[in-house]
Amino acid sequence: MMNDRVFKHFGVYPNDPLWDDWHWQYRHRITDVDTLAEITTLSEQEKQEIEICLGNYSMAITPYYASLMSVDDSSCPIRMQSVPSIKEQIVHEGEMVDPLAEEASSPVPNIVHRYPDRVLFLVSHQCAVYCRHCIRKVRVGDEGFLLSEQEINRGVEYIAATPAIRDVLISGGDPLALGDDYLESILQKLFAIDHVEIIRIGTRIPVVMPMRITESLLDMLKKYHPLWINTQFNHPNELSHQAVAACNAIVDAGIPLSNQSVLLRNINDDYETMKSLLLGLVKARVRPYYLYQCDLNEGIGHFRTKVDVGIKLIESLTGNITGFAIPKFVIDAPGGGGKIPINPDFIASRTECEMVMRNYQGNLYRYIEYLTE
Repeated sequence: MMNDRVFKHFGVYPNDPLWDDWHWQYRHRITDVDTLAEITTLSEQEKQEIEICLGNYSMAITPYYASLMSVDDSSCPIRMQSVPSIKEQIVHEGEMVDPLAEEASSPVPNIVHRYPDRVLFLVSHQCAVYCRHCIRKVRVGDEGFLLSEQEINRGVEYIAATPAIRDVLISGGDPLALGDDYLESILQKLFAIDHVEIIRIGTRIPVVMPMRITESLLDMLKKYHPLWINTQFNHPNELSHQAVAACNAIVDAGIPLSNQSVLLRNINDDYETMKSLLLGLVKARVRPYYLYQCDLNEGIGHFRTKVDVGIKLIESLTGNITGFAIPKFVIDAPGGGGKIPINPDFIASRTECEMVMRNYQGNLYRYIEYLTE
């Protein structure tokens, strides 16, 4: 059920062409407490606490994404991901501003070079929705900031001067919050580099503003194959008809689409919710890729689960849903160690010539290991 208060507030409804205009959606994002109170129930204390949060981190919620939000339920997974909480002001032991050490891995501004053959290129500080669990909460949210051509060129020049780089992940912010021409100018420069073989775009646009996936955008992107898109659906409620249609359009354009969920406490940390999400993604032709343990960023401790929760989820899903629907559970290691797979242990025992394995039902099976000359 959609939140009718959103439509009444803006005077625009889903059958109105304005609703499907991504420029309108972006211009009318909810960024202040008064507007938020018009579309969802807030107590006076909640209003005060949100104002405190806005002193540190930006808020922006597209009317579309807000329309998926419950009016009265503060535990709504859409609301929890997009509406500030006073818990963001709490810094727990071990939390850091930059737990992934992106600054330390940045040879030039806006480039993160952690792995030998690929780089992260941060081309924007703006997003359609500022997720409360974002790993770059400090970096994003400057609505007046746009990378200059000189800054973009400096990143491109670093990539061009480093032949080992074959894979560029464009992220931010959200690259698809940029205009078609600006984004294309970046793609043109990157694909002109001989040793760049593939480009990936990291975006939440299909989740939070699916009307941005226009025919003109896809016509432009189709000129730059091989191109991949990674998105982030975290809850089955995000798989609306319009979001699924956007995903289908991306895949129909010949662009492989994968999903990188974040494991979030009280949002998607139970078996039935995760199963529904993963099966919904596969049905929408989106390949589940990663399930991330929530990072050690300051102010997102209330989203973090124990690591065992993720391990148990993967164990429970194994054998009960199709294998390609199960993502790889990873921790992006603090300090810049990169993504480390964290898997259930299905090996019960092992000797030099025999392995005993446990299947998804708990049954044991022997596998004899030997080599013939």
